[in-house]
Amino acid sequence: MKPQVDEIVARIHKLENELEEIYRQKRIDMAEKKARLADEFLRQQRIYKIGLVRFLISSRFLVLLSAPIIYAGWIPFLLMDAFVSFYQAICFPVYGIPKVRRSDYVIMDRGMLPYLNLIERFNCLYCSYGNGVAAYTREVAARTEQYWCPIKHARRWSARHERYHEFFEYGDMEAYRQGLEQLRRRLRRERKKQD
Repeated sequence: MKPQVDEIVARIHKLENELEEIYRQKRIDMAEKKARLADEFLRQQRIYKIGLVRFLISSRFLVLLSAPIIYAGWIPFLLMDAFVSFYQAICFPVYGIPKVRRSDYVIMDRGMLPYLNLIERFNCLYCSYGNGVAAYTREVAARTEQYWCPIKHARRWSARHERYHEFFEYGDMEAYRQGLEQLRRRLRRERKKQD
């Protein structure tokens, strides 16, 4: 079963790379178009901008009332970001685990779009930051799990990370004991490539 799973995962990675290439080309095309039509592009985007007052007036009262609760999320996200960065800075070198580049996950570029008003820009920064920190945290946790406990769950788990397919089957103590060091060496090789 393992070779079949590895083959499927390899195909998935190939498709992801193809998809990323398509997105990369679209970004290049958009940048070229933007450069050619910069002034017109900016004018067109500003047409769709909703003024701050109109935006607030058209918002539902309960949405406005719940905003402070949503924005309070900055606090746990900031704390998580700081802790995860500190955690991997201290622990990962000890175990030879490659560090996760935070900038690959926390990307905050949508807040600069000219068709967004101040609140929409702030919301985009908030969502980009929160989801980026969550993805960054997930990858740090996935690498930690690969080092310490690379065992699949007994039940099907819908929230699998991309390293999960390499883990050992639940209850397969022989594979775990024989393969654990190999998975750890794989992490160390990743770290050497990173350096």
